[in-house]
Amino acid sequence: MEELLNEYLAKTITWTKDFAPKFIIGIAILVIGFWLSKIVVNTLRKLMTRFKVDETLKRFSLDLIGMILKFVVIITTALKLGIVKETMLITAVGAMAFAIGMALQGSLGNFAGGALIMVFKPFKVGDLIEVQGIFGEVQEIQIFNTKILTPSNKTAFIPNGALSNGNIINFSKAGEFRVDLTIGISYNADIDQAKEILLDVMGKDPNVLKNPAPMVRVSELADSSVNLAVRPWTKPKNYWDVYFNTLENSKKALDKAGIEIPFPQRDVHVFKH
Repeated sequence: MEELLNEYLAKTITWTKDFAPKFIIGIAILVIGFWLSKIVVNTLRKLMTRFKVDETLKRFSLDLIGMILKFVVIITTALKLGIVKETMLITAVGAMAFAIGMALQGSLGNFAGGALIMVFKPFKVGDLIEVQGIFGEVQEIQIFNTKILTPSNKTAFIPNGALSNGNIINFSKAGEFRVDLTIGISYNADIDQAKEILLDVMGKDPNVLKNPAPMVRVSELADSSVNLAVRPWTKPKNYWDVYFNTLENSKKALDKAGIEIPFPQRDVHVFKH
């Protein structure tokens, strides 16, 4: 029994002596490799910033480069530790690539969609867009998904494949954004006076653009009101401020001028038998 234990102990010591240097070197490669990868990505980020590379392209490229560098470091570490052999690695990578390609067809489609977005640039980071029924500001274009912040401060992650194949409405492309509002006034009200008041309200708002100029037109003669189409223009980032401020300030100004904003009413006649 003692001889058997001594034999196991000797084998353990021999294995430790043989494997310990590889293990230490492998861990060093992993740690130093990840550290160097971070330095490379940060250096590229600074260079791209200096040369004013498009923010969308910069983020996408840095994410992709970071993933590739980390993959190379992990494979190098595995080879050094002897976990895999070169011939085994080639075979495994081929089989893994095939399996991943079959399992991640959607993800590969999303990657291709992200590449198409980079090339054709239907939108960029900071743009206000509407896609897949979601409206909001583009926060980040990642390798597989695009991150959008909605007006209610919710973050939506939309697959790039769906984005590249679907309809995209970009409200920021032209640089100006029209806010569409409808405000009703009484049939007894002076239309010209109401239009003047509403134009004055929009003219006092610093977020409303002077060019294109705001507009007020009669859009409908409804059952209980004359509806006015109120159309201020603004920058996309100020859309909601202009939307809410125009509604609130218009109501106050019309009330002050004695112009009624009507609401549906119904006359009820009671007949007594």
